[in-house]
Amino acid sequence: MKSNLHPVSYRPVVFSDDTAGFAFLTQSTADSNETVKWEDGKEYPLVKVHISSASHPFFTGEEKIIDTEGRVDRFKARAAAAQARRDQLVNKAKKAKAAKEAKAEK
Repeated sequence: MKSNLHPVSYRPVVFSDDTAGFAFLTQSTADSNETVKWEDGKEYPLVKVHISSASHPFFTGEEKIIDTEGRVDRFKARAAAAQARRDQLVNKAKKAKAAKEAKAEK
C-alpha cells in the first residue's frame, strides 16, 4: 500500500445548508475562510453546502426543483431558443418551396 495517501489533517467543521436552515458538526479536511459559533460555544470553520439531507428530495419525499445557480432557467431559455430557430427554419423552407413551385408553374 502507498504511504501518506490519506489526509491526516481532520478537524471539526460545521457544514451548513442555508436553504433548509440545517447545520451539523463533523470531522473534515475541507478548507474554509469562514467560521461560526456552534452550540457548544466554540468557533469552528464553516462550509456552506447547496444541498443536504434536510433539503434533498430523496430524503424529504418532496418533489421540487432546487435551482441555486439558475441552471433550470438557462435550460428552459436554450430550449425555447432552439424551438424558435426550428420554427424559423421550417417557415423559411416552406417559403422556398412555394417560390420554387411558383417559378416552375411559370
